[in-house]
Amino acid sequence: MQFRVITLFPDMIAAGVACGVCGRALARGLAEVTAVNPRDFARDAHRTVDDRPYGGGPGMVLRYEPLRDALRAARATLPADARTVFLTPQGRRFDQGLAREMTGWSGMVLVAGRYEGFDERVIEAEADAEVSLGDFILSGGEIAALAIIDAVLRLLPGVLGDETSAEQDSFEGQLLDCPHYTRPETVDGRSVPDVLLQGDHAAIRRWRLQQSLGRTFLRRRDLLLSRCMSVEESELLREYLAVQQGAADRQG
Repeated sequence: MQFRVITLFPDMIAAGVACGVCGRALARGLAEVTAVNPRDFARDAHRTVDDRPYGGGPGMVLRYEPLRDALRAARATLPADARTVFLTPQGRRFDQGLAREMTGWSGMVLVAGRYEGFDERVIEAEADAEVSLGDFILSGGEIAALAIIDAVLRLLPGVLGDETSAEQDSFEGQLLDCPHYTRPETVDGRSVPDVLLQGDHAAIRRWRLQQSLGRTFLRRRDLLLSRCMSVEESELLREYLAVQQGAADRQG
């Protein structure tokens, strides 16, 4: 999969994709990530890419022409159906569903803003979509671009060492992940749950599902609103909540 990132700080992108899952995907030829700097398309000696906003106010706004030309140069190196995504606070909220949707794209241009944002006309003229990580402000879109690249790449075949890892991640199936444990069996007086030590795979599956359901109910109940639970899941959740209530009653 091919990514182009429009950014004033290309070194941030290069460093961010050099390690871990992204680094392995690039090394295996499963993905390509290239940064394109709008300053290379500025038309004055100072390589100016921003200017004061019309109407007054604080800060600077990224100019239309350098962004437009950088975008068009980036898209020229991608398949014709690649998408252009502006990273903006008013965009669609990025989530696991959107990450999975993006895996079906042939490529994408991620446009990272700075300062007070973009001249609105470049969004109107060039954007296929606007995407936001959430209701908070970053100094620039580079971190958001890296988050999207990482989230999408780990869903591509061959990127992770174990193909089932992505299927069991949090937010797959609108559930948070269950707790995980490794050696030693007991540490600082805390032990691994017995069910994980007995080799009963059916019991382990039910326990993990129950923990995911319970955690999601207690911590992100909103995720369950769009999930149609099976009879088994409903029963597991009732059992989980009964245990939690019993523990609370004993402590109270």
